[in-house]
Amino acid sequence: MDTPYVQPMSEQEWHEFQPYAMWAHGREHDQVIALDSLGGGPTSYHVTRYADAEHVLRDWETFSSSINGEVIGQYMGDLILAMNGKEHRQYRNLVAHAFRASVLDRWDRTLVVPVIEGLLDDIAPLGHADLVASITSQYPVQVICGIVGVPLADHARFAQWAEEINMGPLHHERGLAASRAMRDYLEPLVAARRAEPTGDLLSELVHAEIDGERLTDEKIYGFLRLLLPAGAETTFRVMGNALVALLTHPDDLARVVADPDGLLPEVIEETLRWETSVTMVSRVAAVDTEIAGCPIPAGCPVNVLTGSSDRDLDRFDDADEWKLGRPQQHHLAFGTGPHQCLGMHLARLELRAGLAAILCRLPNLRLDPDAPPPVIQGYAFRGPDTLPVLFDPA
Repeated sequence: MDTPYVQPMSEQEWHEFQPYAMWAHGREHDQVIALDSLGGGPTSYHVTRYADAEHVLRDWETFSSSINGEVIGQYMGDLILAMNGKEHRQYRNLVAHAFRASVLDRWDRTLVVPVIEGLLDDIAPLGHADLVASITSQYPVQVICGIVGVPLADHARFAQWAEEINMGPLHHERGLAASRAMRDYLEPLVAARRAEPTGDLLSELVHAEIDGERLTDEKIYGFLRLLLPAGAETTFRVMGNALVALLTHPDDLARVVADPDGLLPEVIEETLRWETSVTMVSRVAAVDTEIAGCPIPAGCPVNVLTGSSDRDLDRFDDADEWKLGRPQQHHLAFGTGPHQCLGMHLARLELRAGLAAILCRLPNLRLDPDAPPPVIQGYAFRGPDTLPVLFDPA
């Protein structure tokens, strides 16, 4: 099979990779791509089409999420992503209420809007900025730190730890070191909330019970090592992708500036479909099974390529194009089934509030013509590294 899947990649190649042509070839010719392990392990299977991806993510009994404990669990610890069935429902319910609409309304007023406005205060008088460095890389991590109960002044540390934990499978020692550093930082905060709750998510986790038992410290750290990276890195990348889309479609940008309330929800959903920040979800076959006629032996990894499935031409017309006015269709940027992203409503809230504030506070926003055009890149995680812009100073 002539695809780059079988080629090992360096960190730089992994970061700069553009996978869509390869995935389009898979959708047309392979549908489910079988790859022999370079290390002698079981064959892995990569699901490229929408219908098959949706089926795998919904069928948690056949396609187990336990593989996440083996791969990213060594960096995140006891992990809800690796749980299934009753255990998963119990632990998910512990944090689900923190992301209800009524709770998010409170965060919108007291945390989300103040954070984005504070960041924009720093650049609005300048007339130029790199929106990745100044805004998108800082905004979501500050929000999730505020929700959890971590001091906002320490958000840069958590952004760095989040990135290194997420990249742990590529850089084992750095991932482990970031995991230990986050735990060491959180340990006195957990002890303080145990003695005196303050109403934040960390306080709720420390005092939560399942079947009459409090969560162990390691399960608390596992939750936080997942929530902090998931709530920070993924949203910052997709926010950059949305800004790239708008800035490279100036007619649409003008329409959105004129009607942000009406068009921003569509901008967000189209960006999530077109360029989600996380392009794949890992599962493992719990029993011998098949996908689209391809036999999958028990114990084999199954990678659901959501970045590919959301460009499936059987599902979306002109799927490689970002365009407003597309008929509304469910996408898989947040997954589906029992492990659908718990923070998807928070992510949408942050994107809506952040994009609205940027377009309002930075009039005549445009790409810097003296800088290279922005590039969305990456294999498993996608986003622009820089986004130099000009605007009228406030």
